[in-house]
Amino acid sequence: MTTVLETDEHKALRAAVAALGTRYGREYLTKVIAAGAHPDELWSEAAKLGYLGVNLPEAYGGGGGGIAELSIVLEELGAAGCPLLMMVVSPAICGTVIARFGTADQKQEWLPALADGTRTMAFGITEPDAGSNSHRITTTARRDGTDWILTGRKVFISGVDIADATLIVGRAEDARTGKLKPCLFIVPRDAPGFERRRIDMELHGAEKQFELTLDDVRLPAEALVGDEDAGLLQLFAGLNPERIMTAAFAIGMGRYALSRAITYARERTVWRDPIGAHQAIAHPLAQAHIDLELARLMMQKAAFLYDSGDDAGAGEAANMAKYAAGEACVKAVDQSVHTLGGNGLTGEFGLASLITASRVARIAPVSREMILNYVSHQTLGLPKSY
Repeated sequence: MTTVLETDEHKALRAAVAALGTRYGREYLTKVIAAGAHPDELWSEAAKLGYLGVNLPEAYGGGGGGIAELSIVLEELGAAGCPLLMMVVSPAICGTVIARFGTADQKQEWLPALADGTRTMAFGITEPDAGSNSHRITTTARRDGTDWILTGRKVFISGVDIADATLIVGRAEDARTGKLKPCLFIVPRDAPGFERRRIDMELHGAEKQFELTLDDVRLPAEALVGDEDAGLLQLFAGLNPERIMTAAFAIGMGRYALSRAITYARERTVWRDPIGAHQAIAHPLAQAHIDLELARLMMQKAAFLYDSGDDAGAGEAANMAKYAAGEACVKAVDQSVHTLGGNGLTGEFGLASLITASRVARIAPVSREMILNYVSHQTLGLPKSY
């Protein structure tokens, strides 16, 4: 019987990444964010140790593993308080799509650099007026001789300021049907007509959010990733890893918050015993731990199915994992802050900022309501409501 539980190699990877994360920790990331900088030192060291490219093919300098291994890396860095959000985007989405569908030249140009961390790639799908409806994407790609010309807007795109290129989801006209179909293009950061504007967020993170404008951006034929007729297959090859990695991000954050609360509950004494001896404190923390463990099981299942090549099965599991992890993270952070009382809102303990950050996994890359819609009609066979 095949199991989705972790191998000895996975456990060793988890322990090694946890050790790296502990050497940096929350204090490091807090200083980076306060300085308006990027966690370059941690990114570079993680890359040198082979963690950033653990999912990419060995032939291109990667570790030859899969999303199962990459999710372990992100989860453990998150549990140490220093998650690298660009891992969700650069190696997980972009690296996976290029590894699966890119041309030989695209693989040679990008995969070694994504694996060793010397280059990063952002991912642009979300649009101001489309929301969760990918069928309303208005960024269009039209042919002009052998070139492509892209026009449109994107919003809430992470890390564009540091990325060497952005993998843009556009729509091109199908020559046979006339209908628009999704296509993926690598857009260099300095391409003429490719502009970015930073979005002012209440969310404080090292990775900034941007609105993008593509004003007749001219790209050569080789900017197209994969077959222009394979649109949805290629798109979901990136979106399923995105959901799995978002789950890892959320589980790591929840574990970090919970560990701070557990330490506090063991030591804080108001009456005779530490407050952790009281069931009103202990039971909610135990429930938060159970929810995080259950979310991780679904994340492991999703990663196993994806790495096994079962895209359909992985789609359902990845959505469920992202949903479960988002809910578990929010509850863990909320209970952790509540356990500390007033101290939970101080800068000293560093939990208050997670109140906002934990909501990310509920909202992005797809809302929990859209996941419930997906499960309702895809899994349960109920009528579609939209």
